Amino acid sequence: MRETDTETDASGRPLRPRAVELDRFFRPAAVAVIGASDTPGRPNTGITRQLRAWSERVGARMYPVNPGRDEVDGLPCYPDLAAIPADPDADPIDLAVILLADPAAVVPQLIEAKVKYAVAFASGFAETGESGREAQRHLERLVTEAPTGLRLLGPNTNLNAFERFRDDLTGPAIALITQSGHQGRPLFTLQELGIRLSHWAPTGNEADLEVADFVQWFADQPEIGAIAAYIEGIKDGRAFLLAADHAARRGVPVVAVKVGRTDEGARMAQSHTGKLTGADDVVDAAFRQFGVIRVDGLDELQDTAALLARAKAPRAPGVVVYSISGGTGAHLADMASAAGLTLPRLSEAKQDELHQWIPEYLSVANPIDNGGHPVGDWRGRKILDAILDDPDVGVLICPITGPFPPMSDKLARDLVEVAETTDKLVCVIWGSPVGTEAAYRETLLGSSRVAVFRTFGNCVRAVAAYLEHHAFAGGYRSPFDDAPREPCAGKAKAQRLLHEGEKLSEFAAKQLLRCYGIRVPREQLVTSAAGAVRAAGVVGYPVVLKGSAPGVAHKTELGLVKVGLTSASQVREAFRELTENARAGGIPRLDGVLVCQMVEAGVEMVVGVTDDPVFGPVVTVGMGGVFVEVLRDTTVLVPPFGPADVRRALDRLRCRPLLDGVRGLPPMDVDALVEVVLRVQRMALDLGDQLTELDINPLVVLERGKGVVALDALAVCR
Repeated sequence: MRETDTETDASGRPLRPRAVELDRFFRPAAVAVIGASDTPGRPNTGITRQLRAWSERVGARMYPVNPGRDEVDGLPCYPDLAAIPADPDADPIDLAVILLADPAAVVPQLIEAKVKYAVAFASGFAETGESGREAQRHLERLVTEAPTGLRLLGPNTNLNAFERFRDDLTGPAIALITQSGHQGRPLFTLQELGIRLSHWAPTGNEADLEVADFVQWFADQPEIGAIAAYIEGIKDGRAFLLAADHAARRGVPVVAVKVGRTDEGARMAQSHTGKLTGADDVVDAAFRQFGVIRVDGLDELQDTAALLARAKAPRAPGVVVYSISGGTGAHLADMASAAGLTLPRLSEAKQDELHQWIPEYLSVANPIDNGGHPVGDWRGRKILDAILDDPDVGVLICPITGPFPPMSDKLARDLVEVAETTDKLVCVIWGSPVGTEAAYRETLLGSSRVAVFRTFGNCVRAVAAYLEHHAFAGGYRSPFDDAPREPCAGKAKAQRLLHEGEKLSEFAAKQLLRCYGIRVPREQLVTSAAGAVRAAGVVGYPVVLKGSAPGVAHKTELGLVKVGLTSASQVREAFRELTENARAGGIPRLDGVLVCQMVEAGVEMVVGVTDDPVFGPVVTVGMGGVFVEVLRDTTVLVPPFGPADVRRALDRLRCRPLLDGVRGLPPMDVDALVEVVLRVQRMALDLGDQLTELDINPLVVLERGKGVVALDALAVCR
């Protein structure tokens, strides 16, 4: 049976990743190839020979298994695993590679032989439809229930794990994870540019081993400087978050392409791997909270992963653009500023120093334009040393838009030499479309210290990711450490309010909020005009009257809200109008009319809970009231999260200045808003098996020190 960690949060979900050990997968002592062949022209023959070559490279014995052969390429071949001679001095079979159409048929053999790992190449599983999904579920059950702890890669995977990696490259390596083997090819060829790769995990359909398992294990390997992933779908959202958290704790960057930003991409990913892609804004939020760097293209994936794997932590956040052309420098500076990079203006003293070697009429404030000629002689190195000596500079970017020997050759050499003398990041953009020039192929790519790019965009995005990663890692605190282990005291009372399949009325939904200490207005639910008048006297004028019925949204449009009532006669008339409007709007019966306290003006926000099929309950916060559907200014948080995560989420909203106070308005109670979002998270985790949706809108944020008030709420039960 699969071993799991028993430490859980208040919702019963794990707080630590499941144990995974993959040393013997990548470096087994012995390998069995089930379905081995040496028949010319057969696919299994090529696979068998590749596995034999790989086994020799990693020092493993290989056992061909095929009942139709006595030997394969000169090696003894056995009819099944049990027939392999028992030898106490022989290495155990750590890995079995299954070259059969039905891998499930040999799982009993694997269990009997106590094989640790298996790889299933066969397709025709979850990617093909319901019958394939059932076949995959059957295979998954067999492996998961194996008493020996068998682990399976695949099905629908390939040979990428057994590629020949270059062993002449040094420095921190990139580990690669792909759910489509072909999508990893561009990164594999990074070795030709001098970038070291150490592992490749093609996870396929993930009946057992998944992306999260490899992220977790790779993060613990000392030679790995970054993890690059191509992801079509996330099998288990919680497992992925735990693995990303583990990498963040270790300071190992994870860079990922995640397809499914569009409906078309999501459909293709579904057909390819048979997994849910997940709502894209939720994926963005999960990646952002746990430090996974999301990129859009394979070229960005390779450039960003290569930079993060090899570059040391920045000494300063400032970026300087240095070029031989004012136009080139201005273009790159625009792109860098638009990407959020900080381009500090160099001090007057530093500019005077640079003007010793650069003509006075050229700008050296940042970007720095040297005019061209200084790079061709002794001045070029002096300029570079002076720039990197500035304490505000952490990154130097030098775009070389095309080869112009001998100046470009001298500039490239100076950049490589100065990079060896500093722990600051030196980036070069080699813009030539040819890429065969010696200055590029030999000088720049021959350096392990210079980060080399071919496009402005990839360089800017990679540098932004580099700075963001180190800023994130430097202050990272795992939200799993602070996740509540016990449910809220109000959980039991809240559960009694929830009934299967029901939509709660506003009154009942507010009772739910009260269970979690979320403030609502003073109010009473009444069923008569006389009761409304009495309630208004208790609540205190002015009051608001609202029709309350299960699942009724947009009450204003239905004429079910009357505000600013200041007298008994107005309350009686409003009660009559509300009941008539309810009948006219197709609501046969109100469960009552709410007589509510009028709340002073503030900023209207929305806080809600929805159920994501991959990550479970997620929390949305943003601009509320009538603007929620018009402006769509919202952001998502994926539990678990802490106060700092909520504040960062609020900072991403376009409406954020309203909370700080604009045009003479006072600042609002952001601390109280953060606390409500955290309380909603507790509710979502406590009631996740009963509550499928919650919508608090508007949640009015009052002046600083006065708190927040939930004016309306809807809730939907499972």
